[in-house]
Amino acid sequence: MNEIVINKKEELVMKLLHYFITERGYNPVIIRGIKDEIWLENLEDDYKIIRIVSGYIHNNEQFKFDLVKTKSLLKTIKKKTLSFKMNALSIFVNLGDNVDIDEFENTPNIKFANISKEEDLNHCRFVIDAFPDITKDMDFKEKGLELFMKITSDINRKNEGDAKMNEEVFSQKRPIITYALIIINVLVFVFSLFNENIIEMFAVNRTYITVFDQYYRLITGIFLHANWLHLIFNMYALYIIGMQLESFLGKGKYLIVYLLSGLGGSMLSIFFSNGYSVGASGAIFGLMGALLYFGYHYRVYLDSVVKSQIIPLIILNLLIGFSSSGIDNWAHVGGLVGGILSTMAVGVKYKSTKFEMINGVILYLIFIGFIGYMVFVKGI
Repeated sequence: MNEIVINKKEELVMKLLHYFITERGYNPVIIRGIKDEIWLENLEDDYKIIRIVSGYIHNNEQFKFDLVKTKSLLKTIKKKTLSFKMNALSIFVNLGDNVDIDEFENTPNIKFANISKEEDLNHCRFVIDAFPDITKDMDFKEKGLELFMKITSDINRKNEGDAKMNEEVFSQKRPIITYALIIINVLVFVFSLFNENIIEMFAVNRTYITVFDQYYRLITGIFLHANWLHLIFNMYALYIIGMQLESFLGKGKYLIVYLLSGLGGSMLSIFFSNGYSVGASGAIFGLMGALLYFGYHYRVYLDSVVKSQIIPLIILNLLIGFSSSGIDNWAHVGGLVGGILSTMAVGVKYKSTKFEMINGVILYLIFIGFIGYMVFVKGI
């Protein structure tokens, strides 16, 4: 049996792929019409795009053409992934001697590395700064076919692990908390039909909360509804949005987000209004904010849903609220902000870091604390 021979360029590309996929969590990007280069994507890293270019580029004119093509593709990926900024690193393993790569070093948001052999990595300071373990993790004792088999096995294992994690996150679970919340809202409404004082006793109202210290109203108000139409509309929205978000976040996190969103809506409501406010819509707007935050973290899979459904739905409902009388739209805004911040605090599975979650807790407390200070201390 003849031994498979792998040349040095192919071996270098394989090692780079192994490092970025298995050690740094990058995933291949499928781009039609692209030859002799591999695009990798990790929206959580400093360099969101890594290009490994094995095709031969012999002069500056060809390099300029490559740069124009790269910028165009980056612009497309940026729109697709809802990214505000997209830094890219192009690694060339077969660059001609006639290319003056220094001429392009000031290109915005794109860095270029000429790596014809592994030792060249040590001369690219910006690569080492971004990936300090790259040289160590590319040091393999295996050679030839054995190296090929190991790298292929490691990458396949990593891809299988990612597929299992995504399946766990996106698999449909029974929305028990959503059902429970709907039942509670319906039962409370039915009970209120037999006791007209329920709304007056438990609705969100600034005077009762600030003067008589009835803080429970900030939560109880989100389980009350003015009439059947109000209840049906909110419960339908809760069912549609809640069953998805509960599956994505998990029951415990979902319930926390719902309640904290409702609290945020109630707080902003009493900041701008002194009347009675009831309804689950503030908490539901919080769920939309949570879905937006979740969709941003999983935008590789949900970018079209976020752009075509979630964002337009939020904007449309806010516009309806501000243009219609009798709707407490400040509760909607407060719920939306509370939903985003509370989801940031509880975290998105496999995506959020502890640092992001701590920031979420701090920002939510600042949001609630500032409103509380202005309402309860300053009396504004």
